[in-house]
Amino acid sequence: MAEERRPRSGERKQLSPRDGEKKPYAKRDGDKTPYAKRDGDKTPYAKRDGDKKPYPKRDGDKKPYAKRDGDKKPYAKRDGDRRSSRPPQDSDRRVGPPAPPLPADVTPQDLNGAARNELKTLSKENAEQVARHLAMAARLIDDDPELAHQHALAASRSAGRIAIVRETVAITAYALGDFALAVRELRTYRRISGRDDQIALLVDSERGVGRPDRALEVGRAVDRSTLPTEVRVELAIAMSGARLDLGETERALQELDIPELDPDRAFAWSPGLFAARAAVLEELGRTEEAAAWQRRAEVAEEAIGARDADREVLEIDEVEEIPLPVGDHTDVPADGPAAGPADDPAGDDNGEAGER
Repeated sequence: MAEERRPRSGERKQLSPRDGEKKPYAKRDGDKTPYAKRDGDKTPYAKRDGDKKPYPKRDGDKKPYAKRDGDKKPYAKRDGDRRSSRPPQDSDRRVGPPAPPLPADVTPQDLNGAARNELKTLSKENAEQVARHLAMAARLIDDDPELAHQHALAASRSAGRIAIVRETVAITAYALGDFALAVRELRTYRRISGRDDQIALLVDSERGVGRPDRALEVGRAVDRSTLPTEVRVELAIAMSGARLDLGETERALQELDIPELDPDRAFAWSPGLFAARAAVLEELGRTEEAAAWQRRAEVAEEAIGARDADREVLEIDEVEEIPLPVGDHTDVPADGPAAGPADDPAGDDNGEAGER
C-alpha cells in the first residue's frame, strides 16, 4: 500500500512582507497652488430689458375669417335610398321609373331552373320577385323589347350582383340597340360568372359602338376550343362582321370557314351561318354563290321550323342534324327536306336553338 504523502507546507518559504519597503508618495497639498477667483474680474453682461422693444400686438389688426356655417350645405341622408343589393356605379339602372306591373299569371317557376338557382342568395321574397321580372323579360324580348328591358332593369335594382340578371339586362339592351350599355353589362356578366357563353354578343356590341378593332381583339382572346358549338359558330359570324366593318372582305369570308359550315346538313346554327356567308359573298361580287348559300339558309330554317312544329315545342334541347337536299350545291331545291337525326360532324357539344 502506498505511503501517504505528507503535506509540503513545511517546505514552503513565505515571502516577507514588503510593507516596510513601501515608500508612499509625498502629499502634494502643500505644493498645490489654487486658481485665483475671477469673481472680481467678472464683468456681467448689461441687462437688455431696457433696450428691448416688444413687437406691437396685432390683435387690433387681426381680421378673423367669417364663419361659413350659414353657407354650409349638408349632404342629404341616403338611408332611404339604400338597397340590399347595390347596382354598380356609372349605370343608369340606379335610378329609373317604377317597376312595370307583373301579370298575376307570371310565377317564379316560369323562369328556368338554372336561372332560379342563381337567385338562391337572395331572400325568398326578393328572389321570387326578381324571377318573375326575368321571366317577363324572356317572354317579351321578341315582341316588346322596350318593356322587356324595363323588367330586366327592375330585376337589376333588386339583384344587381347576380349574373343572370346582368346577362338579361345586356340582352335586352342589345335588342334595343343600346350597345354601350350592352357592352358594360356583358363585361360585368363575364366578371361575375366567369363564363364566355355570351362572347359573340359582346363582340357584336363592340361593333355596335363603332369599335371593330376592339371587337376582333375580344374575340381573339377567347379559346374557341372551350366554347360550345353554337357559341363558337355565333362568334365566327360576329368576327366576320367585324372584318366587314374594317373593309377586310376576304378575311371576313375566312372567318366563316369553320368545320360547322356543312352545306348538306342543317343544325340550329346553320341558317345564320349560311346567311352570313351569303352576305360576305355578295360583298365580294360573287352573286351566284351568294344566292346559293342564301337558299340553303332558307331551306335549313324551313326544315328546323317544320320539325319544331311537328314536335310542338318552342325550344330545341338537343340539336339534331337535318339532311339538306343532295345534289348540286349551287342549286338547292325550293322544297325543304324531311327532318332526320344524324351524328354531329364536328363531334362537339350539342347546341340549343332556344332563347338567348
